[in-house]
Amino acid sequence: MFGASSDRPADPPQIWIGDDAWPVRLVHHARAQRYRLVFDAARSELRLTLPRRGNSAKALKWAAAQQDWLAAQLDKAVLPVLVGAGSELPLRGLVHRVDWNPARPRAVRAEGDMLLLGGPADTVGRRIERWLKAEALALMACESREIAARAGLAVGRVGVGDPRSRWGSCTATGDLRYSWRLILAPDHVRRATVAHEVAHLRHMDHGPAFHALVDELHEGDVGAARAWLRREGRGLHRYRFG
Repeated sequence: MFGASSDRPADPPQIWIGDDAWPVRLVHHARAQRYRLVFDAARSELRLTLPRRGNSAKALKWAAAQQDWLAAQLDKAVLPVLVGAGSELPLRGLVHRVDWNPARPRAVRAEGDMLLLGGPADTVGRRIERWLKAEALALMACESREIAARAGLAVGRVGVGDPRSRWGSCTATGDLRYSWRLILAPDHVRRATVAHEVAHLRHMDHGPAFHALVDELHEGDVGAARAWLRREGRGLHRYRFG
């Protein structure tokens, strides 16, 4: 089975794999001669490429028929979570439930194990994403400067993005950039990543001196934090916000 929600045209089409509906991103390509279905494990997303003038409904029907291949992909990722009223997502490693009430203010507020907000129902996910990005930037900018100060290092600009291949980066001019999704991870994982990037302000390689500085700057077990990201990090990309 497949289809798209009729009352929310912005939603992506879906393919059913067993009892679960997975979003599909359709890509019309001028050079495509046939259908091509790819599973993006980092985003937990199916990407279906078809000729520029190809029929989307026929392409989705073909893709939905590839059940054996599709079922095999489920072993590689977890089901995407569309964040909205009533859904759950981690914040600093702890599960929070989205508690939406139209009578509340639009602004997102964390209270206990809940994210409270009001405003239009159809923008809940996007407003939570903006809030998470702002929280991530403020927190990691503060932590970057705090950790750098202990080592006598100067930080340039700090920013956040949503890369799939790395959790942080450091430029030769001292600018640091992080994945905003680290705000979803436990505190010790995020801070270990910050310590890693701050250490690059002194050592742009990954030699013994660099690792020694990371261990000095991070108050916890760097190895445990790195292992957590290898084991759980891909799952942080499954949260979608509309």
